[in-house]
Amino acid sequence: MSKEVHSSNTKLQKIVVLGPESTGKSTLCEQLAKHYGVVDCKEYARQYLHENGTKYNFEDLLTIAKGQLTLEQQAIEKADQLFIEQSKNKIIIDTDMYVMKVWCEYVFNNCHTYILDEIHRRKYDLYLLCDTDLPWSPDEMREYPDEKPRQELLAIYKDILINQNTPWGIVSGVGDERTQNAIGIIEKKLGI
Repeated sequence: MSKEVHSSNTKLQKIVVLGPESTGKSTLCEQLAKHYGVVDCKEYARQYLHENGTKYNFEDLLTIAKGQLTLEQQAIEKADQLFIEQSKNKIIIDTDMYVMKVWCEYVFNNCHTYILDEIHRRKYDLYLLCDTDLPWSPDEMREYPDEKPRQELLAIYKDILINQNTPWGIVSGVGDERTQNAIGIIEKKLGI
């Protein structure tokens, strides 16, 4: 396990980007990582579905959740090293166990205990919720092109974030405006 506290006043800030599909999460993570010169953790689900096909079952979601946490831990270790070497104190994480919980419950009306336990165990510093103001973009990995499920999922994420203690904000806008909106939320909630 990596050390997260590096001095008495400074620690690695973990920023999670989440939201419904086709809301620009992966692009935003890459842009934020580039802006801050920090590590970003990719979404494991896309890799898993690409390698195993887009048909999945409830047990596959547990495998995906564990793969996501493995990627996250590897990225945190890289971010810790960058923090030690260059004082870069942020990591951008595309997807966490809240996303896995929503996915499990929305599709299968059930959630793995492992995922729920990890939600309570893991701590982050900020959540960025991507708004559905971007048009849905077709992709073989995506399932919900209609506006109704996108709005339902956005409402579910908002409800989760309202009922937890980590600061959060909604990211909207197109292109660079979206990135700047996210940077503004980060700097307001966490400082530079």
